Amino acid sequence: MQLTKHGHACVVLSDGDRRLVLDPGSLTEESAWAGATAVLITHEHVDHLDVSRTKQALADDPALEVWTNRSVAEQLDAGDRVHVVGHGDAFTAAGFDVQAHGEFHAVIHPDIPRIANVGFLVDGQVFHPGDALTDPGVAVPTLLLPLHAPWSKTGELIDYLRQVAAPQAYAVHDGLLNDTGLGAITGMVGERGPGTPTTVTRIAPGESVTV
Repeated sequence: MQLTKHGHACVVLSDGDRRLVLDPGSLTEESAWAGATAVLITHEHVDHLDVSRTKQALADDPALEVWTNRSVAEQLDAGDRVHVVGHGDAFTAAGFDVQAHGEFHAVIHPDIPRIANVGFLVDGQVFHPGDALTDPGVAVPTLLLPLHAPWSKTGELIDYLRQVAAPQAYAVHDGLLNDTGLGAITGMVGERGPGTPTTVTRIAPGESVTV
C-alpha cells in the first residue's frame, strides 16, 4: 500500500482506488480528503479531528464511514455511519483489516483529565497510535511515531521505539516544530541518538512511500 503524509498527524493509506484517511485534523491539508473511502480518528483533539470538515465530508459522500471512539462519534452525530470502536476490536474499513489498540491519551499533566485515544493497526502493516505510546503487543512492520507533543519527551520516544521494535517508522505529529527542532529530535531518535532497532524517517507533507 501507499502511505502519504498530509501534514502533522494525518496520513492516507491507499491501495488502488481505496483511500483510508487517518486523523484528518485542523492542521491537515485539504488534499487528504480527495477520494476518501473511509476515515479513522484516534481522539478528539483538534489537530486530529476537524468536526466541521468531517461532517462536510460525510454530507458530500453518502458512502463515507468513520471509525473512532465514543467521544468523537458523539461530536460527529452522524448516526450509523460513524462506528464506535475500542481496544481489542477488529473491523474492516475501505477493504483494509483494522485492529484497535489502546484506551487513553498520554498524560499531559496530572491536573489535566485524560481523554480516550485508540490506535489503529491497518492490515497488520501500519500502526498509528494517535497521541499515546501504545505498544499493540504484536509485530508492527511500520510505526507512525508521534515525534513531538506537549505530552512527550525524546527519551520516551527512544524507549517506545525499542519496545515496539518495528523495522521502520515514519514521523508524524511534527507540525509544531521548526526545522531546527525537527533536526534535533529526528537525530536523537535516529543516527545521533543512543540507538533503537528502528529506522526513523521523516517524510514531507504530500510525499508518499510504499509500505
